[in-house]
Amino acid sequence: MAITPEVAKKLRGKGLRVLLEHGAGAAAGFPDAGYAEVEFASAADVLAQADLLTCVLPPEDAALAHLREGAIVLGQLRPHGAAARIAALAQKKLTAFALELLPRTTRAQAMDVLSSQAAVAGYRAMLIAADNAPKFFPMLTTAAGTIRPSRVLVIGAGVAGLQAIATARRLGAQIEGYDVRPETREQVESLGAKFLDLGVSAAGSGGYARELTAEERAAQQQALAEHLKVFDVVVTTAAVPGRAAPKILTVAMVEGMKPGALIVDLAAESGGNCELTRPGERVEQGGVTILGPLNLAAGAALHASEMYARNIYNFAELLVRDGALQPDFQDELVAKSCVARNGEALVNA
Repeated sequence: MAITPEVAKKLRGKGLRVLLEHGAGAAAGFPDAGYAEVEFASAADVLAQADLLTCVLPPEDAALAHLREGAIVLGQLRPHGAAARIAALAQKKLTAFALELLPRTTRAQAMDVLSSQAAVAGYRAMLIAADNAPKFFPMLTTAAGTIRPSRVLVIGAGVAGLQAIATARRLGAQIEGYDVRPETREQVESLGAKFLDLGVSAAGSGGYARELTAEERAAQQQALAEHLKVFDVVVTTAAVPGRAAPKILTVAMVEGMKPGALIVDLAAESGGNCELTRPGERVEQGGVTILGPLNLAAGAALHASEMYARNIYNFAELLVRDGALQPDFQDELVAKSCVARNGEALVNA
């Protein structure tokens, strides 16, 4: 949900009128009764009156047809590889801001939807792993003997990976983290996990890893294949917006894992980090289970919505002056996240 009761109150405090579709937040835990000083209408009426439309996912073409010329669309617009979508926004003469394009700067952190939703996804991924693994995560001492803790590996130490590591740690697993960016070692170890060093470094720009060379990839896979044999659970989180997820786990590597092992591929939506991943499906291969869950943030909809709505509000503050929508295109955050303006598509999608 892009507008929660908390954020609706803040928007009203800015002198803005807030109009919501009936029942829009109910499934996320925000019934209409929880909103104060908010007007409710049908979806068509909301679209027809909106000066600023906030969204979680890109609006359908049919919804865009109801918007007034010059209206602002703000949210996750999935601009990468979406030339037709951006062109449709421009053709309607809408001003559109895709928050996925925000620069990775300190000032932008409060608006960073990728980070806030990745944190939810990392948490949910580890809970899915614990629920589907055939072993306990923590060590247990019972009358029937001692149960050893599960060994868990998280591949990728971005926001999602670090949240997955922290969650596994809370669940009592023996946890290790791996990333090709050497600067992540300190972050992994600060969470009480061991850093798995495979001797391959690929530090890139903008907080993302650069693409590995063929030689580096071969060295990475050879070293990783040996380590994978001891893990009960592997959670992969390596993804870069706008690109297919890197293939890190090959079929041969999966076949070398122990029977009963589990892989949860957080990058399933962009193709998966495992060659065997099928988005949204459960795959069995030689006694190993591979899960490719989708839309993980929806599994914790209330808190995901609270964080997302705050991201939206913090960016919207840059668009509002004296109670009116007046985007400052001299502001780097505004300019670089804008994908359509004055009938022109501004990104090469």
